[in-house]
Amino acid sequence: MSRPPSAFAPQTSPTGQWLIPVGSVMAGSLVTIIPFIATFPVLPPFGLMILLGWRLMRPEALRVWAPIPFGLFDDLVSGQPLGSAVMLWSMAFLAIDMLDQRLVARDFWQDWVLATGAIAFALIGGRLIATGIEAHVDTLLLFQVIVAVLLYPFVARLVAWLDRKRGRA
Repeated sequence: MSRPPSAFAPQTSPTGQWLIPVGSVMAGSLVTIIPFIATFPVLPPFGLMILLGWRLMRPEALRVWAPIPFGLFDDLVSGQPLGSAVMLWSMAFLAIDMLDQRLVARDFWQDWVLATGAIAFALIGGRLIATGIEAHVDTLLLFQVIVAVLLYPFVARLVAWLDRKRGRA
């Protein structure tokens, strides 16, 4: 949806309308290739978090099928089994879409709860797909979920800032 031109508002470009959300989600997925040395692997899924931020803040910014190519890109970059992020991100996206139809109005706290559930679902599902049930990684997974949940407000703030830039692009 483009805004009508005004004498006081800058003209928006159609390229910036889709390029900023797409580029930000892909950049979030590329964070995993930065050489980051840690004792415990608690790096949250920034690509998923930015995708959820766009979905919860601006549902019209990305199409319903957007998690499929973004999940495939994340699988290729992160080294997860091919198709795991495609399936998990799509399921989380659709669950949020179904809950969004039920809720009349949302505030930031409800967005945070929805994002927390989607992030935890994707991380736990990814753990079950990528590792065997006998692997002892549940404590680290819990720390990763906690870090992701605590970082979500910063990701939402980043998405809001990018959305303002997108409006002026």
